[in-house]
Amino acid sequence: MCEHCTRREFLGTGVAGGLMLAGATWTHAWAAQGDVPQPAGKSRICVIFTGPPAPADRDWGADAGQIKAATARLARAEKDLGNIELVIGESNDAQQTAALLDKAGPGAPVLAINVRNFALTRVVKPVLDGAHPMLMFSLPASGHDWMYAPRWHRQGHRVTLLPTSDFDELERALRLLRVVPMMKQTRILLFPPARGTAPAQSPDEIKKRLGADVLAVEEKLFDEMVAAVDEKAARAEADRWTQNAKRIIEPNEEDIWKAARISIALQRLMERERAQGLAVGTCMGWLSRGFPCLGFTRLRDKGIPAACEGDMDSLLTMLLFQYAFDRAGFQGNATFDTSRNVLWTAHCTAPLKMEGPDSADAPYLLRGHSEVGGSGCVPEVQYRLGQTVTRTKLVNLDTILASTGKIVEVPEKAVHGCRTQIVTEVRDAAKMAANWSRVLDTEDAMTLLHRVVFYGDHMDSVYHLARLMGMNVVEEG
Repeated sequence: MCEHCTRREFLGTGVAGGLMLAGATWTHAWAAQGDVPQPAGKSRICVIFTGPPAPADRDWGADAGQIKAATARLARAEKDLGNIELVIGESNDAQQTAALLDKAGPGAPVLAINVRNFALTRVVKPVLDGAHPMLMFSLPASGHDWMYAPRWHRQGHRVTLLPTSDFDELERALRLLRVVPMMKQTRILLFPPARGTAPAQSPDEIKKRLGADVLAVEEKLFDEMVAAVDEKAARAEADRWTQNAKRIIEPNEEDIWKAARISIALQRLMERERAQGLAVGTCMGWLSRGFPCLGFTRLRDKGIPAACEGDMDSLLTMLLFQYAFDRAGFQGNATFDTSRNVLWTAHCTAPLKMEGPDSADAPYLLRGHSEVGGSGCVPEVQYRLGQTVTRTKLVNLDTILASTGKIVEVPEKAVHGCRTQIVTEVRDAAKMAANWSRVLDTEDAMTLLHRVVFYGDHMDSVYHLARLMGMNVVEEG
């Protein structure tokens, strides 16, 4: 999709967008040659048990057996997740809470486990005063403190409540809490121009609101990286794509080889800069060097979000979901068929591993890009029929648009629109179409159009994440 670019820009002979955008000066990824950034460290989470265990046969509170089970489940989650460090302690008063927070470090998110009746209300003040994101885990009959968590949230604190007897939910709590510190360690590379909502186009606003750094990449310097890819490596990447494809329709050998070379160069770029996210604002002009769509797929399959058309809102959405759920996202355009109560999503790049880097590949065809006369090489991924999905996008850095659906149709060979397509049954297609992007104050077609699709129903977690990050949720449809 390229409604607002000229034919010269579309064919790749125009000049890439300038490096001054949204009132901010972009920092370059190559600003200091040879200065390789340090890898991200583990994210610290403060776990507070509020008071000593209750007697096993009486009182409102969690008993020693429940605390032991919770501690064991936390230890397993810390090991399995691998990128978090838990600072665990018991608190009986505000001073002990402050000491735990000091040990965990500035701004560390908090998992508060209610142990005794009204214990949390006595120890929580330093958490709230320090603006720490806090998730409260409350076992049944562990006390009456659970009812204050929603009140604290309504008062403006970043607090959410998980009242459950399922100790496996402790891992979900840690996944959600780690998003905040992981975003603060995030490096995003951008081939300008950035697009999307105004705040998402601003590196200063992204840094202020989410803590992530955005760095610009000059295309001339990237071209040098592309030229440095040896032919043997490019051929091996091309062979991998061709050997695993169900069919090869439009692309010729050169199209595939050029796309494979770009794929390797993008991977090396991300490794060199130790970056966690990528957005390419000039992708529709890459035909001469090779389309980046195979590279986007490769990165997403490895757990590195990559967004087309410089869409920073979609990229940030993919980062949030990658950190919370280890899931890749399918960024695409929307179109409706109200006679069937369905919404189509379509784009010319899509991940194969929708359930994480260790999951199986979805089947795919190799196709030419649908909007440049079938030239180039892109994947047409065939996703799973019957799969429940969450369709979402973070906009304006403060609002998450979200809905769910079920995949009811995937073409054997796509026609009309972009190559990878899914048709999803939704709650109310007519209402959804009528209210589409109503919260956005823009006329930019791409910003209005794009959503990111993830396997699974994550609506409950979306609300928890929004509360922890001080965001709003708007359900679409």
